[in-house]
Amino acid sequence: MGKVAQGLLLVLALLALSSAGSQGFGEELTHMGNWRHRLGLGKEKITQLHFFFHDTLSGRSPSAVPIAEAEMTDKSPTVFGKVMMADDPLTEGPELKSKEVGRAQGIYGSAGQEGLSLIMAMSFSFTEEKYNGSSFSLMSRNPAMNPVRELAIVGGTGLFRLAKGYVVAKTYWVNVTSGDAIVEYNATLVHY
Repeated sequence: MGKVAQGLLLVLALLALSSAGSQGFGEELTHMGNWRHRLGLGKEKITQLHFFFHDTLSGRSPSAVPIAEAEMTDKSPTVFGKVMMADDPLTEGPELKSKEVGRAQGIYGSAGQEGLSLIMAMSFSFTEEKYNGSSFSLMSRNPAMNPVRELAIVGGTGLFRLAKGYVVAKTYWVNVTSGDAIVEYNATLVHY
């Protein structure tokens, strides 16, 4: 095949690729009038939620279990390198027997070498009333020894579709020997 034919084939291939990219895989909707309506999104809303997060590491039925740790974790005062998988109940009040409003499921790990600092990637799914089936996702650093900390909300589903926001977390109770904790969560979500 000659250089002209190769050049022509290259130009045709580039044209085919450029036209294919504009109609199939992705489409920018911001130029299309009421894009929020097209996606089934209404007005932006703000919702505040208040609940208690129960993280139980001890006993016969823990809600969080270790799934990985580094060789040096046992020697670390902050258990640096330990990763936990959690399925923690969320309740209306601080007592575990109070009304359950959802579950927090995901992972967290000790990421601080000099102070206890957790990295959390969790989904908070709700079962109560109008929020049943809706969830928000949290991906944030949690300096767990601070009495009050702020965590980032990075997404959501259901009524919390496209959520962003933050959680103010306060330790309600902790057993430093077992690691069991109850944390009060005040979440502020901006969503559609």
